[in-house]
Amino acid sequence: MKPLAEILREHSHFEKVISSQKPFRKLDFSESNKDLLAQDLTETSVFSAYVFDVMLSKNQYTGIGGYDENRVIYRQRDHFTNQENPRSIHLGVDIWAEAGEPIYAPLNGTIHSFAFNNNKGDYGPTIIVKHELVNTEFYTLYGHLSLKSLDRLYEGKPVKAGEKIGSIGNFPVNGDWPPHLHFQVISEIETYKGDFPGVSSSENREYFLKICPDPNLILRING
Repeated sequence: MKPLAEILREHSHFEKVISSQKPFRKLDFSESNKDLLAQDLTETSVFSAYVFDVMLSKNQYTGIGGYDENRVIYRQRDHFTNQENPRSIHLGVDIWAEAGEPIYAPLNGTIHSFAFNNNKGDYGPTIIVKHELVNTEFYTLYGHLSLKSLDRLYEGKPVKAGEKIGSIGNFPVNGDWPPHLHFQVISEIETYKGDFPGVSSSENREYFLKICPDPNLILRING
């Protein structure tokens, strides 16, 4: 059986997850971004202003990036540090855009699960969609959505490629982050429902990257 990453790479077409008219700009939240290290981003309104006014040049761009990025921003969130092995390796791709921006399914599937992960630094409203390609099941996760995105959902609900499945949420409901979508691909969901680790410890990096291939294999965005 082919690895999921190879199946995604060979697939001819995916619908756009976000239909932004702005050019994409890759954002860096690692310690190589020296300006980021100088910021106190514990206050979400300040963090949001830094992202949209500074990193995205007065909101002229849509932000993109973050897969396998060792992020310093998690040092200021207890959700990732209050454990034996602090987590900082990002397992998805983030798309930084204004709250209310529609989010679409890249291919046909069904609703696997959904939840309101209501902890500071968590996903906030989250949807997981189950897909199948070349007789291989896998999942896409959409985090930091609006609460309205969870309305009228039920497990097993069909989702069509290109169908709107939600919208980007605002803080604090979205886990108290600047508005963005966390998009992640998962090959093995285990027993998780409405949730799945989106950030790994360095110790578990290799395992999680193996079961969470690069979401840009679907997004196909050059940022």
